[in-house]
Amino acid sequence: MFRLDLDGDVARLTLDRPEARNAIALDGWEVLAARIGEVGESSARLLILTGAGGAFCSGADLSDFRLLAGDEAARSRFRAAMRSVLDAIPALAMPAIALIDGPCYGAGVALAMACDLRLATASARFAITPAKIGISYPQEDVHRLVALVGIGQAARLLFTGAGIDADEAVRIGLVEAIVADPDPTIELILANSADSLATLKRGIRLAGEGRRSDGGQDERLDALIGGAELRRRLEALRGKW
Repeated sequence: MFRLDLDGDVARLTLDRPEARNAIALDGWEVLAARIGEVGESSARLLILTGAGGAFCSGADLSDFRLLAGDEAARSRFRAAMRSVLDAIPALAMPAIALIDGPCYGAGVALAMACDLRLATASARFAITPAKIGISYPQEDVHRLVALVGIGQAARLLFTGAGIDADEAVRIGLVEAIVADPDPTIELILANSADSLATLKRGIRLAGEGRRSDGGQDERLDALIGGAELRRRLEALRGKW
């Protein structure tokens, strides 16, 4: 269901259930959380999350909701397992990119929002449809949606459940860019210092939480200025002057 390829600096995690447009089954969330854990323990410097077969993720497997309807304990486990994935990705020290092709619906949108960057192909399509089946959306993911697109656009997406294309997703801020080839962005990220990226990712997260200043970030900045990596990179730059 999930294929993890660790290749040097890059961890590529592929949702691999194309017959269901990569919908995530009830027992899949815990497996996915374990895969994210493997990424965090690896030497990779960048996570790329994508889907197989021309789809990113069509969300949670709707057939599982029949099982959840009559089992309160199972509903709690489902929410906790999903949350463990959607909180683990932002907690990674490395940047995470969602490469979105084809359908990205429901929990698939939540999965993409958990990443730091969302790059879509021109054929990507998005919809958040809990109201269509009579449920809601986890509050943490509503919060991320509002942070990305604003209250009005979040209301439009959630209240209507209507689909939008990649151009519209970029326009409202759900996606950062439409790309035919993500390699240039990936190469630019990997050319930078892993420690710098980890510190910048932490700073972005704190800013998103409303933190204007942070002593821990000050300490990290001071350590980076005094570190060997800065000296090495400055020497390399001097050689190009």
